[in-house]
Amino acid sequence: MIEIGHFALVLAFALALVQATVPLVGTRIGDERMMASAGTVAVACFALTALSFAVLASAYALSDFSVANVWENSHSLKPMLYKITGTWGNHEGSMLLWVLILTFFGSLVAVFGGNLPASLKANVLAVQGMIGAVFLLFVLITSNPFVRLDPAPIEGRDLNPVLQDIGLAVHPPLLYLGYVGFSVCFSFAVAALIDGRIDAAWARWVRPWTLVAWVFLTGGIAMGSYWAYYELGWGGFWFWDPVENASFMPWLSGTALLHSAIVMEKRSALKIWTLLLSILTFSLSLLGTFLVRSGVLTSVHAFASDPSRGVFILCILVLFIGGSLALFALRASALTPGGLFQPISREGALVLNNLFLTTATATILVGTLYPLVVEAFSQDKISVGAPFFNLTFAPLMVPLLILVPFGPLLAWKRGDALAAAQRLMAAFALALLAVLITYLFIDGASVLAALGAGLGFWLIFGALTDLAVKSGAGSASLATMAKRFAGLPRSMFGTALAHLGLGLTVLGIVGTLGFGAEKILAMRPGETVEIADHTLRFDGIYPVRGPNYTESRGRFYLLDAAGNPKAEISSAKRLFPVRQTTTTEAGIRTMGFSQLYISLGDETTDGGTVVRIWWKPLVTLIWGGALVMMLGGAMSLADRRLRVGAPGRRRKPAEAATAGAT
Repeated sequence: MIEIGHFALVLAFALALVQATVPLVGTRIGDERMMASAGTVAVACFALTALSFAVLASAYALSDFSVANVWENSHSLKPMLYKITGTWGNHEGSMLLWVLILTFFGSLVAVFGGNLPASLKANVLAVQGMIGAVFLLFVLITSNPFVRLDPAPIEGRDLNPVLQDIGLAVHPPLLYLGYVGFSVCFSFAVAALIDGRIDAAWARWVRPWTLVAWVFLTGGIAMGSYWAYYELGWGGFWFWDPVENASFMPWLSGTALLHSAIVMEKRSALKIWTLLLSILTFSLSLLGTFLVRSGVLTSVHAFASDPSRGVFILCILVLFIGGSLALFALRASALTPGGLFQPISREGALVLNNLFLTTATATILVGTLYPLVVEAFSQDKISVGAPFFNLTFAPLMVPLLILVPFGPLLAWKRGDALAAAQRLMAAFALALLAVLITYLFIDGASVLAALGAGLGFWLIFGALTDLAVKSGAGSASLATMAKRFAGLPRSMFGTALAHLGLGLTVLGIVGTLGFGAEKILAMRPGETVEIADHTLRFDGIYPVRGPNYTESRGRFYLLDAAGNPKAEISSAKRLFPVRQTTTTEAGIRTMGFSQLYISLGDETTDGGTVVRIWWKPLVTLIWGGALVMMLGGAMSLADRRLRVGAPGRRRKPAEAATAGAT
């Protein structure tokens, strides 16, 4: 089976070469059969890659330690879930997953792109084939997951303990679906540049793929943030880790691309913006792959440290980023500018949105790469931490978030800022009320925290105002409003949900950073501690044995006003003997949208245990807001107007005449 999986990967590479060349030649000479071959080859390439991945996953499930990759990252006593997820919990397996998702998206274009012009579809699939061929070659040459060991070891070395978690079962596939999903947008952009033709129909085809990638990338980042929050025991949700930044940058540029595609579809404007953002977003995804896989960064996320892999991926970056930008430079001048619009308009608001997002992306890119550049030229090791990003990113985001509710209320081509402001007066009043209540009635609330809470509510009420205005609020009866509300396009609900989810995330961040409490102390069994009106009693440390680890579990009781236990919270330190690695398992008690978070430290000489306790108000809104944003993206995808080919089949003239006569 292992040899079958390896051979399937070799065949997939061969087919990817065919997919990259034959359709492209077909478009040049006008051969329809050569162009049509792209779809069949793309589906076959996905089938072979899926077979290869299934073989590797079965090797993990069966603990086949004759495979070097399984031996290095698995163990026979590991739970079955983590045996399966261990397939992508390493460099070789994760790159195979990357290629699997890439070929999957190519097959989706082949299957659902029947209404695309033949030449455009062929060129898109050819570009997808080029990307697939290069990455399949990378896997086969530098990262082959099917290398055998002879003789086969009796037992494996186990998976990195911090990766043995349900969060890491979900996080990488979601993240890769986002990363690789943008490859379709990239392929559409390059295909359009090859043809030298781009129009509103092109934007209509690109936008659903952008939405799909954006939804998955949002989920991947949120899942990764929550995993780091509860698994690493540090109590934070974002560290500005270079690899975190590598996933955040495509999300920011992808958000800008999504808004730019809207303008292009509606008004046939911002063609240059849309093309460039399509290229840059996937380029940033490739850059993230390079940072994680090349070994140039030291991070909990980084897998590889082989310089040959880094050089290979660097060559991939030069090929695709340099090649696409060179093609863009050659073709961009020939593209027509598209529709004109006034600065005060919905188009203008979306352009301003894109300027803020791309500038924010640039600041993160500089902060992430600057230490690498300094080290390369001077051998000095420096770090760019949270203070830099907080001082550069936050000032860009605050004005953008203030302007977000205005965009949907402005008209296309020429808007009225004063009219939009008048419609938002109720939202502004409610947000101002939230600021006053926060500052006056919540203990320890600073002016900045109160303003931050007001900003979150401003986004939430602004999104609701958008739906209310479009339902006829103030100009129609309640019955008419309800009817209009039910008839609104799903894309409008999607936009409102995405902005509302952003407001929820802002509230979660402000609540956690502005109103949280922390205590670090040594506790003995029977002692109590108070934090944010909650009383905790430490019951002691108890040994627990897991399938492939031993655990020292601390038991805490949350007490009521009478001193009686009302809930138990367990926090632990786990030792994985095979890897000789210790992990921290945080104890978390969720109360509404807030959480009580406990992390165990080392034991003291007098029989106590160091304990870190956090009270985190509204912290779950950080990830709840991301889920609402994902729901908004899914709602937009469900809009028939955003599904290419969604309108019903046109009737033949004879049928139409008969229907008219009746």
